[in-house]
Amino acid sequence: MTISLEGWDIAHADEREWMPWSGSAGEARAKLLGTADGYAVVLVEAQPGYRGSPHAHAHAEFNYVVEGTVLNQGQQMKAGDGYAAAAGSSHDDFVTESGATYVVIFKL
Repeated sequence: MTISLEGWDIAHADEREWMPWSGSAGEARAKLLGTADGYAVVLVEAQPGYRGSPHAHAHAEFNYVVEGTVLNQGQQMKAGDGYAAAAGSSHDDFVTESGATYVVIFKL
């Protein structure tokens, strides 16, 4: 049996390089885990005090908290929590006081 990988971008996280992840305060880094059809899956490690920059979503965005806690749009989120933000929504509040690791999926 032949298994095709055409159309797949499978990442091994230990083989991907960390890159800076932007925000308005604090430090975070990211690994690109895969892309397809204009979407990206990114693993982010945010240090305590990291604050995301306010922005509007041109496309849907999805997030899953792996470790730590974040305050997102006034809602406390912990490991196992996630969100889906619709296209056209504004992202005004995203901060981690404890530090957090999360996966975010968005259109490039």
